[in-house]
Amino acid sequence: MFVSLAHAAAGAPAGGAAGDPTGGVLGMLMPLVLMFAVFYFLLIRPQQKRAKQHRAMLDALQKGDYVITSGGLLGRILEVENNIFTIDLGDSKVRVPRGYITGTYDPKELNKIEPSSENNK
Repeated sequence: MFVSLAHAAAGAPAGGAAGDPTGGVLGMLMPLVLMFAVFYFLLIRPQQKRAKQHRAMLDALQKGDYVITSGGLLGRILEVENNIFTIDLGDSKVRVPRGYITGTYDPKELNKIEPSSENNK
């Protein structure tokens, strides 16, 4: 008896006519589509943009550029052999694959670091 009362009280679906199921399906899919759009514009697209800029930076590297490796080493490129760079670290030279270069730097800007307040005591 209670089941038949519940069905009778439910009435027509909110999305459209009584026999039209498209409003309900569209209403259920809309939040998923909106969530995907938000994730795309906030997470996926910026990451793809950064990856594209990193690839362009790696392709533009040449002999004499100052680079930073993923291990934190700073040096100057001496040789480029396919995907291997020979980097001068000052007292030593290392060979690093292209994928381990994270960025470039300007040595003139690096030397302009102001002394910390600890030295002024």
